[in-house]
Amino acid sequence: MALVRRFQTVRSLLKTAGSRESSSLPFRNGNEFSLIQIGDDFRFGCWRSYHSSLYQVPEAHGKSVYSRLYEGHNNANTHLLRSTMIAESLPFTNDKRSATTQVKAPPQLQKTGAVRVSMVSPGFVYEPYALQEKISIWRRCFTRSGWRRTKEDFIRELRSAYAIAKLRKTGYSKNTFYIEALELYKQINILMANGDKKTIRKNVTERMYSALKNEIKQREAMWDGVYWEMIEPVVKIRTLQARLIGIDRTDLKKAFIQLTLEFLTKQKFEAYDAKGNVVAGDRNKEVLVRDIWVFEKSLFHTGAYWRLCGRIKL
Repeated sequence: MALVRRFQTVRSLLKTAGSRESSSLPFRNGNEFSLIQIGDDFRFGCWRSYHSSLYQVPEAHGKSVYSRLYEGHNNANTHLLRSTMIAESLPFTNDKRSATTQVKAPPQLQKTGAVRVSMVSPGFVYEPYALQEKISIWRRCFTRSGWRRTKEDFIRELRSAYAIAKLRKTGYSKNTFYIEALELYKQINILMANGDKKTIRKNVTERMYSALKNEIKQREAMWDGVYWEMIEPVVKIRTLQARLIGIDRTDLKKAFIQLTLEFLTKQKFEAYDAKGNVVAGDRNKEVLVRDIWVFEKSLFHTGAYWRLCGRIKL
């Protein structure tokens, strides 16, 4: 009798253990958090309504998990965010993975990666150049603010050196670039004076084109015509900083380079009204002008060339 009782006890224990394993992941409908039981562990799961849509997919309709999530929702960005939350919030132990880890990324995510690779411009100036306050040697060497400033200056110079080193691998020459940049500087100013919006577009980025187009529109509302001339040779041209903008972490070659140049030139300017009268400037006087322009170029597009992407006012 004792042996039979022991056998019944062991059998009941095995039934209890089997019912525990089969009762894991109990989901219900509703909009509140639920506990997920896996073995003897309890963990917080994600929203129950999402669990029901994940695990109760009818096979007759042949819809994927993502299509079930999209039903009843309008915002595509919200769909991607919620599907990502589901994949991250469902825990798995003992090599038991949930169904969401096997679902392929939706077309929206795949298209996003393709757009990043094929972009023609970042659309902004990365770390715009700014004048730094001059500090004394004593402050730089014997104060915490001076040490911090020295560290920041070193990092800025290191970033510029790294960007120039990457650019030189593509055949970059400083003298050749200065000639090209100066010609581009002169051409853009002439096109601005003539109000040629169509031709200027190929020399600038899309965001810069919008800014220049608005400037031309405002100027034409004030003046009927403009005379502009640059006196050559230029007084000075130098590189202030260089920055590298990567767009793909897996491929460091896919990057954009931005060079900030300072132009110190002598110019002549004169503006006219509708009757041809001079209303501003004097074409007989030379004015010393300092401009800081940012030029951009792609390092991975075939046939890429330098374009104006920004102007900095100090």
